[in-house]
Amino acid sequence: MAARGDTSGVVDGSTVVPTTEPPPFADIGSPSTGYLTLCSALVFLMMPGLAFFYSGLSKHNNALSLIMLCMMTMSIVTVQFFLFGYSLSFSETGGSFIGDFSLGGLGTVGVKSFANTAPQVPGISFVVYQMQFATISAALIFGSVPERTRFLPAMIYIFLWTTLVYDFSAYWSWADHGWIRNFACLREMSKSGEPCFKGGYDFADKSLILICVRGGPVHIASGFAGLAYCLMIGKRKHMHVEHHSLVNVCLGVGLLWTGWFGFNGGSAGASNARAAMATTVTTISAAAGSLTWTWFDYIFTRKFSALSFCSGAVAGLVGITPAAGFVAPWAGFVIGIVTSLFCNGWCRLKKRIGFDDSFDAWSVHGSGGFIGSLLTAVFAQKWIGRLDGTDIDGGWLEGNWMQMVYQLVGSAVIAAWSFVVTVIILFVLNRIPGLHIRQSEEEESNGGDFAEMGEVGYMLVISEPGAGDLRHLGTEPLGVLMDGRRVSVANLSVHLNTLPRNDSYREREKKPTSFLTNNRDIELKQMPVRSVSPKVKNHRH
Repeated sequence: MAARGDTSGVVDGSTVVPTTEPPPFADIGSPSTGYLTLCSALVFLMMPGLAFFYSGLSKHNNALSLIMLCMMTMSIVTVQFFLFGYSLSFSETGGSFIGDFSLGGLGTVGVKSFANTAPQVPGISFVVYQMQFATISAALIFGSVPERTRFLPAMIYIFLWTTLVYDFSAYWSWADHGWIRNFACLREMSKSGEPCFKGGYDFADKSLILICVRGGPVHIASGFAGLAYCLMIGKRKHMHVEHHSLVNVCLGVGLLWTGWFGFNGGSAGASNARAAMATTVTTISAAAGSLTWTWFDYIFTRKFSALSFCSGAVAGLVGITPAAGFVAPWAGFVIGIVTSLFCNGWCRLKKRIGFDDSFDAWSVHGSGGFIGSLLTAVFAQKWIGRLDGTDIDGGWLEGNWMQMVYQLVGSAVIAAWSFVVTVIILFVLNRIPGLHIRQSEEEESNGGDFAEMGEVGYMLVISEPGAGDLRHLGTEPLGVLMDGRRVSVANLSVHLNTLPRNDSYREREKKPTSFLTNNRDIELKQMPVRSVSPKVKNHRH
């Protein structure tokens, strides 16, 4: 029999019988397929990066639980996307509002490409790439509500949010018949059923759209969901300004920055010049954002803060995400600066407003994604689209002021939809017995690691100056605090056995030796030291 893809015919004994039908499409190893597979792996890498980022920003007694929240979200959304999420988001036979279940279970997804979305790669490559976007979008939400969120209702919420918010907004922005993607011809499409692909710019779908796979369904939707979540769940009982490990924060941002090359570059859907341009403007914007935030904070603190650098880098990455693949390098530089200053202002303003967007999921991702979408409408250029043969109308700089209207309407609708649906989901969950969304005061004081998981990221013991030597408990000295109390690394199981099972949090607080998961904000050095310098307060938290 002839090899797959051979158009010459089929050998039957000694006779060659010409084929009458074209052979099925076969990808025998195209560069674009390999490129998109690599980009999928890079976007996947962003999940542990986000987990380390959030973990480092938290108190020590929530470090492990935030990593767990992110990784559990990844698994839940992956299963949802496999079962029906991808079909709802990208089916080619849906209406203008939501897709159908024709691709459920990925049973009919194979090597056939999606002609109007990712024509250069097999459909299954596009599926796994988009799957990573869905997982990271959902996990971003927990940056608004760390250190007080219960796991069980949070995971139910994530499943429902992905189905009712992410899948809907993804379909509107990228699917063939999505209303945002066809905003300029909704009336005609409702009559003829044929899409025109003229609406908000979105680099992900490779046509005339600008709201971007990441700008709308990812950053705007998750950011405004985070805002709704933090308003519904309330402020933390034990606010803190210190972050237990800025080393983890820097590591997490490094992984995020690396993954963003696949995040934006892969949205070209092929290994081409436009993908290269997208990755170039991505790293330029991140660098500009990191330097802008660092220098702006330096004006007030006279310190070069690692947290400021990391915050600015993330802001620059968020801002350029809608624009990557539409703007030139000089515009990427400007977008990084503007987005960084804009998000910095929101991080300062949130304390005056009075809500606890703890790790800035809304202040950076929600507001940064929104301003990035609008800046894309300003700086988009026709010649960037032509790098892969796509014709676009450009942005405001090239006379297409109507693009700003498309961007503003699409972004506002996605933001409002995500906010309102999140409020409804959480309101209902919180009324169901056993699914209250917030930890109790004692659980919050003990920390999510122990309260939700029965495990801890750091087995630390704090003892009063007169408590004596604790080596018989299996502890090793770690350092001494300014007030004379000592901190040791301990065997958790041994240490907990020294406390009565019915001890409440308040009772444990009175003991000369207590497990370091209470509400006292203690700044530690992760090495033997005699004292600890006072922590300079950071404006963000």
